[in-house]
Amino acid sequence: MPDPGAAGPSPASGAVRGAPQRLRGGVLGMADIAAATMANVGPAMSFFFGFAFLGTTAGIASPLTIVAAGVAVALLGNTLAEFSRAHPSAGSFITFVGKSFGPVSAVTTALLAGLGYIIGMAAVIAISGGFVQITLEHYTGVELPWIIWTLVLTGVAVGLMLRGVVVSTKWAGYFFGVEMLVLVVVSVAAIVEHHGSLSAVPFLPGHVSHGLSGLAAGFPLAVYLFIGWENSAALAEETENPRRNVGRAVFFSIAVMTVSYILFSYATVTGFDYDMAKLGAAGIPFIDIAQQTLGALAFVAYIGGLTSTLGVLIAGINSQARLVFNAGREGLLPAFFGYVHPIRRTPNNAIVTFTATALVIIGGWGLGHLLGSGGSMDPVVFFTEASSLGSILILLVYLASNIALPLYYRRYRPQEFRTVRHLVLPAVGVLAILVPLYYLAKPGQPAPYNWFPYAALAALLAAVAYATLLVRRDPGLADRVGSVVADAE
Repeated sequence: MPDPGAAGPSPASGAVRGAPQRLRGGVLGMADIAAATMANVGPAMSFFFGFAFLGTTAGIASPLTIVAAGVAVALLGNTLAEFSRAHPSAGSFITFVGKSFGPVSAVTTALLAGLGYIIGMAAVIAISGGFVQITLEHYTGVELPWIIWTLVLTGVAVGLMLRGVVVSTKWAGYFFGVEMLVLVVVSVAAIVEHHGSLSAVPFLPGHVSHGLSGLAAGFPLAVYLFIGWENSAALAEETENPRRNVGRAVFFSIAVMTVSYILFSYATVTGFDYDMAKLGAAGIPFIDIAQQTLGALAFVAYIGGLTSTLGVLIAGINSQARLVFNAGREGLLPAFFGYVHPIRRTPNNAIVTFTATALVIIGGWGLGHLLGSGGSMDPVVFFTEASSLGSILILLVYLASNIALPLYYRRYRPQEFRTVRHLVLPAVGVLAILVPLYYLAKPGQPAPYNWFPYAALAALLAAVAYATLLVRRDPGLADRVGSVVADAE
């Protein structure tokens, strides 16, 4: 059965809604989208605020947990690359799931992905201002509220995005370059300083705390370090030769991030002399390593953290808002989101609404915290809580995409179906996703984490109900799912 979206917009789309608005095509190369993807991962920000918890969970062999997470994310990367090769779209997972299972699944995925990414980005927006506050307080003693810095940095990021995808992607790449330089310099310096105590212990399975259960418990934390790896797919419409370059950017980014995280984690564990209790007690372990190793020059680690949060803000909102934009363009969400600026060809409405919604979530979360405990809201606590809830929704989208891949190729491209690439790898990917899902949703967790699974389930049921009603009211929706192909004229 031919893929009705593989050759361009369907006739139904043009008849019902007019010609779809397009983003500016072919202006990004493979290097651009790979840099944007790694900026979206935000290795400094993710590692700074995630590794202490990972270290206390997985123990000395936490670098081994990162290796396992890198392999798991590569399995997911295979799914995204294969879908993008066959049907590149700014809709990314929404389009891929919708083409495989139909319009109800497309709308459901649009709602879950949109909500999950907005909650996750709210965590990043909050921690951006929080990290500025931490830096200024450390070096100057100034204690301006973090929300002020959050609003300033978010305004700068949105301003760059509205100027155009080339400008904003370049800046995200520059910020990523700075943070990577800092991370590598500090890591190498720490390893050199502790050269007398280097060993292979962090990579030996026997040194994972509590064995296999410790590895499994630390696994979702390690996977979270890679969130953002899928950035390239949403930029497909603006990428030169997206069928080839999206997949290359995905695998290149995952490989670089895996090797980098192994280096950073090894340097951190070594820098703490394998004392995981001490590492877990540190506020930001990597910062402590920088101060121990570089002394007065440790401020460069703070600079790396600041550029990282800016890079994630720009790259993350840029790509994730495009999923919302494409859903609006194809009628899965209100048409308001499908607007494109006539000159810059940027999805302005989607970008601004995405960001504003994330800020509203921060405000609501802060108000609830103040009313519930009577204290001020800690952006680091918010980052952990919001990223956990957002991750559950995003993992559900990953899960649906891996299940969809073999069905899509069997239905639309049976002559290209390959057992390993299109069945075995996504099946193993499903198992890899179920592990972090289980640990994020298992009973007995402290509040508020104990109610996150119920919130995610409620969101899923509400999304399915809304999607079912929408498809009944608009039968033509089935023809519009995936109707805008990235490289179609």
